[in-house]
Amino acid sequence: MDAKDILGLPKNSFPPQEKKSRPPKESQRKPDGISREVYALTGGLAPLMPAVDSSQLKRRPPPDEKVAWQWLGFTSSARKDNLHLYHWVRVVNGVPPTGDYSFAKYNKSVDITRYTDEEYEKYLTDPRWTKEETDQLFDLCEQFDLRFIVIADRFPSSRTLEELKDRYYSVSRALLIARNPSSVDIAAHPLLKEPYNISRDVERKRAMSLVLSQTRQQEQRDEEVLAEAKRIAQSRIPAKVSQESEMAVAPNAGVEVTERTIPGETVSPPPSNAQHPLIPVPPPLSTENASTLASLRILRVYLRTYALEQMLQAASSTAGLRTIKRVEQTLQDLGVNLKPRVPTKAVCAEHLELRKEILTLLNLQKQVYSILSKVNFLYGMH
Repeated sequence: MDAKDILGLPKNSFPPQEKKSRPPKESQRKPDGISREVYALTGGLAPLMPAVDSSQLKRRPPPDEKVAWQWLGFTSSARKDNLHLYHWVRVVNGVPPTGDYSFAKYNKSVDITRYTDEEYEKYLTDPRWTKEETDQLFDLCEQFDLRFIVIADRFPSSRTLEELKDRYYSVSRALLIARNPSSVDIAAHPLLKEPYNISRDVERKRAMSLVLSQTRQQEQRDEEVLAEAKRIAQSRIPAKVSQESEMAVAPNAGVEVTERTIPGETVSPPPSNAQHPLIPVPPPLSTENASTLASLRILRVYLRTYALEQMLQAASSTAGLRTIKRVEQTLQDLGVNLKPRVPTKAVCAEHLELRKEILTLLNLQKQVYSILSKVNFLYGMH
């Protein structure tokens, strides 16, 4: 008796459901050269690492080639003691391979500059170093391939890592200069182009040690200080914007209005009740240009990037294109670069001041030409 008998239901109360036929699974043939176990584990998928082509697995050697493995001795050119070692070698047709050890080419060493006693007495004397210590330093540099951490550990006297590096690079630089009298040939050498600075290296390691030794609370405190400094800088921008706008109005006054006046052109006389000559006041700087000036003035040093370009554009934003070209032409006539080569804050301030004075000069010249043209027109009428 089951649940259907208890409930009085017929045995076949539900119609039989037809079973869905599954599509026949495509059988994949195991490729040649792969064992059944490996193929069952991988499922026929491509391996992650590149494998040898299956056609090469059962490749037979040529019939005239007899291969054997022999225990033969060898020497390596990387060793100076002429040590004789043994290894298994693939010998074809009874002829053992010749030549140097195959891994000797990976033995790379640093070329350490050496000096003579005469060169040391003439160029390399230092009251803080003796010749014996310098000789020991260069011997260790040659032995350990300029791994100065190991050299500092093996050096007999109590010298710091930075002192050892400073002595080695200073001696190498002095020898390079002494052996090459022409400075043009060695100007691009790394020892002269980027000399080792011991004070900077010590300060860098000290700063790195301070950063790495900070706790999580100190890092959060630093982040809060930076966020507060950013908030204060943002709050000061509106005041700086208004100040920059007032400073930019005076030297740039009348540039845009008088820009189209060209000497020699006739100008219609002004109305009788007009007051002349008056210099029109241009509209103030736009908010975007003023904010750019204010944000750039916060910088201590103007880098050679888009910041310098934005500073020049913001300074001459009220002038027209022709006026800007005349300013650049005047700068070229004076022998001044269009952009400062050393864009420090003081240099950029002087450069902007020169541009403003040139704008003022051009403005005054246009006003004079405009007044002269009006006077000529009035005299012509009488």
